[in-house]
Order: sequence, then C-alpha cells, then structure tokens
Amino acid sequence: MITILDYGIGNITSIRRAFEKSNATVRITNDPDLILSSSGLILPGVGAFSVAMKRLKDDGLIEVLHDYKNSEKPILGICLGMQMLFDGSYEFGEHEGLCFVPGFVKKIDVPEDTKLPNIGWNRLIRPKSMKWKKTILESIQEDSNFYFVHTYGAETSDSSDTLSYTDYSDTEFCSTVKRGNIYGCQYHPEKSGTEGLKIIKNFIMLTGNKNE
Repeated sequence: MITILDYGIGNITSIRRAFEKSNATVRITNDPDLILSSSGLILPGVGAFSVAMKRLKDDGLIEVLHDYKNSEKPILGICLGMQMLFDGSYEFGEHEGLCFVPGFVKKIDVPEDTKLPNIGWNRLIRPKSMKWKKTILESIQEDSNFYFVHTYGAETSDSSDTLSYTDYSDTEFCSTVKRGNIYGCQYHPEKSGTEGLKIIKNFIMLTGNKNE
C-alpha cells in the first residue's frame, strides 16, 4: 500500500492516477497509523514552502514523517514536496524544512531577462560519478525531458545526494535527490509521459511490492 500524504496542499489527483495506472494500490490520508503502515510514502506539494510546512506542523505530521523516515521505507517528495525534504528554504524569508536532506532551497539565480517561474520541459543530467541503477531513475534515457514548474531550486550540501541536476539558462539545480531511502523530484513525473511513469514504477519496485 502506497500512501499519498493529504495535508491540504498538493496535486494529489494526478499523482494518484499515475500510480493507479502503474497498478499500485494507493490511499490518500493524513492518519498517522495508516501512514506508518504504508510500504511507500508520497509527499506532494504546490505553492509556498512556509505555508506547506505550517500545515504539516498544524496537522501534527512532522513527527510522523520523521518516524516514517526512520523506518527506512521509501519516501518520494514531488515538486514542493521535494523542497520540504531539505534543511530549509529562503523563499520569502528563511524557513526550516524537514531536515531529511542537508542543503537549502534558493531562488534560481538566472539572468534578469530569463523567465521565472521555470515552466516547461527540460532534461535530467547524470553526475559523472553517479549511477542510476537500483534508483528511481533506473532505465531513464538521459536525453528525456521532464515537466517543471518552479521558481526555487535545491542545493545539496553533499554532492553525492544529487541523483540528477538540470540546467536552466546556464544555472544548475538539483532536479532529483537521493539520500538513503529518501527521494525527491523537482519535476512532475506524473505529468512527464512515459519516462515519468518509469520513475513511478521504479518507486513502486523500491517499496518491495513488485506486483502492487
């Protein structure tokens, strides 16, 4: 059973459909017991970092998420959900994140004439020292494009946590993060066609439920 965390912020419907299309059993909940019993957890998110973190705190979910992380079962953050995995964000001030991945989220430092937010398709670049086998990016074609909608990008403190990076107007940011059982996608795999569905299927495989 894969749980999509429901805390009132996120594109839950499209994520659920993508997982169901990949033959996963999915539930949407914020119940702590159901979350902790899940084989995999999805942290969605759209909007402002501080608002999303406040919602998690108000719903009493931050400790639950830390307990789930410590269970070593896989977590996948998508878009803002990925950013919340980091130590914090400088979006409209400085705000603390979940502290699952060392690093901070900052506004993409692009030339003044460059359009923000970054909306559209772009590719994932594999760091030379990084292997994608047995991760959510296994079998992904490196020239494939994925769909992005964001103004802020993550910077990992430890480069080995960057599973892929993306170049937008000569500015690089972490587009896929991996630290132990923690994964994050700055892009939207659920909106990225066949290659995006591969990522979702790879995550399902990581939960240990190959036929879910």
